[in-house]
Amino acid sequence: MTRRDIAIAVLGAGSWGTALAIQAARNGHTVRLWGRDPAQMAAMAGARCNLRYIPDVPFPDGLSAMGDLEETVEGADAVLVAVPSYGFRATLEQIAPAIGPKTPVFWASKGLEPGTRKLLHEVAAESVGARPLGVVSGPTFAAEVAKGLPTAVTVASDDPLAAADFAACLHCNTFRTYTSGDVIGVELGGATKNVLAIAAGIADGLGFGANTRAALITRGLAELMRLGVRVGGQPETFMGLAGLGDLVLTCTDDQSRNRRLGLALGRGQPVAGAMAAIGQAVEGVKTAPEILALAQTYDIDMPITEQVCRVLTGEVAPQAAVEALLSREPKAEVG
Repeated sequence: MTRRDIAIAVLGAGSWGTALAIQAARNGHTVRLWGRDPAQMAAMAGARCNLRYIPDVPFPDGLSAMGDLEETVEGADAVLVAVPSYGFRATLEQIAPAIGPKTPVFWASKGLEPGTRKLLHEVAAESVGARPLGVVSGPTFAAEVAKGLPTAVTVASDDPLAAADFAACLHCNTFRTYTSGDVIGVELGGATKNVLAIAAGIADGLGFGANTRAALITRGLAELMRLGVRVGGQPETFMGLAGLGDLVLTCTDDQSRNRRLGLALGRGQPVAGAMAAIGQAVEGVKTAPEILALAQTYDIDMPITEQVCRVLTGEVAPQAAVEALLSREPKAEVG
């Protein structure tokens, strides 16, 4: 894969997939963007923008909206998947026969596979076989990327050359890409921060203030690092863009769907109603029980994640969940 004029198939025409497709096309690449709703994709093709999610950013000339998945990936030099984690395996299994045997597959999806607790690199290996695989993650809001506002992300792969090549496809003076070999750490950072953002939103929805928010972010990072290192991630990854960076962004800005869900829950709205009002996938809802189950498998204590799960299932009210965290026995901060 050369570094210019690459044919990239972006799968998933939500806000994040669209923003990444715009970014790649701006860099001079030929980009095909696929979404599962043919009528929506036809509307995008006609309007030359994503009318639903990013209506104020026109598509660059090299970006095409597609309604046929196999046609989208045919002949692609690289594939970038940005579908929700619960649709990740099905999407990859569908494209597997249509892509070249050495075509690299990267993903910007965040989460674990529901029911199996598998990280997405495990799902990808099972679905598309041996080929360069990697993940794109970091502190990003789609609308800001689409508008060309300064952003930095991590591109992680076990294949250093593939990571460097794909990072170069996205990199420009307003979109800085860093490479990493820690796929596990980058994936867990991106998945777990969504759960912790729900917790931060709940606390703010209850009116608990900036002190509480800072404590939740800090102790949430401790939870993330305990689990991440045990599963195989590198500690420094969790202090970087895909860990602390993404966690702070998602917990503190209302562009985050997970934070907005938490805010709604803290203000007394039911889960279903809050999710309907947001109108897009809220990954933390499905990820929370998978992260908790993974932690229990490794005997890792994750009290914030546990309370988020209890709130999402209706087992406890948001106020009671916060009280349960505050009533825990005092302990050393480190160790």
